[in-house]
Amino acid sequence: MALFDHPGAAVVLGSTGGIGSALCGRLASMHGAGPVIGLSRSTDPSIDLLNEASIEAAAAALRAQGDDIRLVIDATGVLSWPGHRPEKTWRTLDPGAMATAFAINTIGPALILKHFLPLLPREGRAVFATLSARVGSISDNNLGGWYSYRASKAALNQVMRCAAIELNRTRPEAICVALHPGTVATGLSDPFGKQGLDVQKPDQSADRLLKVLANLDKGDTGGFFDHLGKPIPF
Repeated sequence: MALFDHPGAAVVLGSTGGIGSALCGRLASMHGAGPVIGLSRSTDPSIDLLNEASIEAAAAALRAQGDDIRLVIDATGVLSWPGHRPEKTWRTLDPGAMATAFAINTIGPALILKHFLPLLPREGRAVFATLSARVGSISDNNLGGWYSYRASKAALNQVMRCAAIELNRTRPEAICVALHPGTVATGLSDPFGKQGLDVQKPDQSADRLLKVLANLDKGDTGGFFDHLGKPIPF
């Protein structure tokens, strides 16, 4: 599996989560892969999506290490938390809950883009990917509900699209995409799993996502793909 055509480091943000941890493990075991750097609230340096200074400091620390960074995967995100579950109706919409969803699912990843995209080399293949969700697709929404999560992921997809266009101006060989990991047996999705879904173990999800990234080409930048590599409409 050739994720990049030059030696370089891989960075996983959200590395202590179910998918993030599995991604770090799989990347570390790949033959020929460079250093694998996991970042979360509990690492050193640490990142907190609600604190831009921590994201900026982590990016600066990686720059100081001097390794080319060829892969950045943002595996952060939130669906529910104490006192909040995905809304089934507009009657339960709460501005504070919506603000939290956007802060973590949209603004946080946007700040990661702001500080980590400049770390990608200007020449050679490099990939930035963020974990979005199929339910963030507006044209694929046939069930409604989950207002805050859907809207925050739809906004994330737009942020990624904008970033891909801008990135192309200075790093024409780089690829910037949003990925739908599917349903994975993690703390995020466990309470909402349904019978009949293809529920993956984190290691299986990591293998699928890395295979998708390895098979992307330059024409895929700005796209939205599922864990099998199939395009998802915005």
